[in-house]
Amino acid sequence: MLNYDTAAAHYDATRGGVPRAEAAAAAVLGLIPSPARTLLDIGCGTGLVTERIALARPGLGVFGTDASYGMAQVARKRIGAVVLADARRLPLPDTAVDAVGAIWLLHLLRGEGDVRAVVSEAARVLRPGGVFVTTVDKDAAHDVGSDIDEAFAPYLDADPSDSADLIVGYGSEAGLDVVGEAHFPGHGQSPLSAAQKVREGYFASRLNLPGTAAERLATALTSLPEPDRPRADPRYRLLALRLRD
Repeated sequence: MLNYDTAAAHYDATRGGVPRAEAAAAAVLGLIPSPARTLLDIGCGTGLVTERIALARPGLGVFGTDASYGMAQVARKRIGAVVLADARRLPLPDTAVDAVGAIWLLHLLRGEGDVRAVVSEAARVLRPGGVFVTTVDKDAAHDVGSDIDEAFAPYLDADPSDSADLIVGYGSEAGLDVVGEAHFPGHGQSPLSAAQKVREGYFASRLNLPGTAAERLATALTSLPEPDRPRADPRYRLLALRLRD
């Protein structure tokens, strides 16, 4: 698993940078009702997307949480209002905010009951009628039919923690109903960049790589034709779930 504390300094450069963050922020805001006045971004990482949300809608009070000290430090420089917190136990009272965002978070949560707990916490801190906006099926978005996907296929985890069906089910349990959906483009990877990320542990949520499997996969990726050419961009999916009145 990637060490997010040490990766924070160069994380954005490896993940599409500002263009991807702006695309994500625009898609999120398209699902946030205009009367909303507060948004909590859980698992905000470096705050790159969070900052773009705040800049694009000045009337929206935006703040974030992250469980990684390194990530929270970087995010705090961007948006100020960031606290170190476990998304399963948010340091907020009930009905505190109008919206909650979770972008590229749920797919990382592999512990028993973790995702259900995060969805439940998001519902708890929302005001009635508030919305929870989250990415779903994150790893599936990277399957663009490329030779990288063929190399990944033998190692894929068949049980993603952020499948849309799971999130809709957990949401319903917590009083959340699906009210919208959006998509936005990501940043295509090359075989060389994919190989580097495999070696660094970036794909822990997507791939099962026991023993020497990571090095075997990385070697196979670097042997693909035109290894420095980016393949097609992924297309991420967002769901908006509204808390029942």
